[in-house]
Amino acid sequence: MARIDYFFGVFSPWTYLAGLRLEEIAARHGAEIIYKPLDLLGLFDRTGGVRPAQRHQSRMEYRMQELKRWSAKLGMKMNFTPPGYPPNPAPASYAIIAAQKAGGGDIGGLVHAIARACWAEDKDIASDEVIRAALEANGFDGNLVTTGLFDGAIAYERNLEEAVERGAFGSPFYIVAETDERFWGQDRLHFLDDHLGTL
Repeated sequence: MARIDYFFGVFSPWTYLAGLRLEEIAARHGAEIIYKPLDLLGLFDRTGGVRPAQRHQSRMEYRMQELKRWSAKLGMKMNFTPPGYPPNPAPASYAIIAAQKAGGGDIGGLVHAIARACWAEDKDIASDEVIRAALEANGFDGNLVTTGLFDGAIAYERNLEEAVERGAFGSPFYIVAETDERFWGQDRLHFLDDHLGTL
């Protein structure tokens, strides 16, 4: 069984636009997904990226055009300027890590629910209430929002270090463990699909 190590920032608009296509691709190929939420701004700092707030206006204008194109193409509702952006990504990331460890629910659904809450529902994804609702809606114990803090914090830092070591530099970022083949961006999922078909 192939393994996809999935590095992502919970507040990345591109994580949201990926939707559940990764999960559909993995199911088609019998592949396992390991979810690795991380500090995306920290990843930019460590790998030569520029935080969005510090990017040149022309880059930000183009980014906005692309968000509008992709949301329209994918038929996904999107608020392009969500309130309170960027939110603190740590609480939601810790909860995802704890949920993956606990098992028993839909982890892909949880990741998408949190991204959707940010980009389509105008919710604060750093809020315990929002995270708890996403956990419970996807079959997990809502108490993981608090009980998973310690393990989540350790894994969150470890995910960032691993991402840097393995060549990830943005979100979403997919690495096929068996081949070390890397794919950056929701618009590269079709290449990931093709690659898994060769294994």
